[in-house]
Amino acid sequence: MNAVPVQASAIEQQLIEQLQPTHLQVIDESAAHAGHAGANAEGFGTHFRVRIASPTFAGLSRVGKHRLVYDALQNFIDQGLHALAIDIVN
Repeated sequence: MNAVPVQASAIEQQLIEQLQPTHLQVIDESAAHAGHAGANAEGFGTHFRVRIASPTFAGLSRVGKHRLVYDALQNFIDQGLHALAIDIVN
């Protein structure tokens, strides 16, 4: 499978549509992973950090909150998103 670099703006839009966050920050950390597994020659679009707060998370465990984020971004994982760090914020 040829990985397609993912855009931070596309991740943002998907999370906004699916989770209606009250806080959202998407950071492309791919350049820091150059030469590591899952990195690409472009230096972007493979490793991301998401900082997010959403009323959708109410009553869920940490694992449940992370699962919602992963589920919302599954199409990007299928496209080549290699690593996703999730920080749930209040």
